[in-house]
Amino acid sequence: MRNRVFLRFGRVRFDTPDTPDVDGLLFQYGTHAFDGPATFNLDFTRQFDVVDSDGDHDHYVQVHCELRYRLDPALQDLGSFNSWFFHDAEDDLDHWAQALRRQPVWVAISALKPAEIRVYQVPV
Repeated sequence: MRNRVFLRFGRVRFDTPDTPDVDGLLFQYGTHAFDGPATFNLDFTRQFDVVDSDGDHDHYVQVHCELRYRLDPALQDLGSFNSWFFHDAEDDLDHWAQALRRQPVWVAISALKPAEIRVYQVPV
């Protein structure tokens, strides 16, 4: 399954400040036209809180792995979806991953190849 690498990366803990929502995972998909023709985007994101010298929130950094698919009626019918996981929250990563595995997107993309794969980092 395509999300195994994402979950393996999500299990790696980093030296982060002791603040809420400092290390999060985002799984999202939907049809978008961000920088050209519309495509179906499947996006695996890791977000880190960046703090200033006083330990206060300054901004977030997101690392994205985005798979873009040519438009297909089955993909468009999925609409959009997003789900967050934060390591410092009460939820369990395995429980969150299990819920993601039940998403209909996996069946819809099973026979498709991404038209493009983008890996990038952006401050937000």
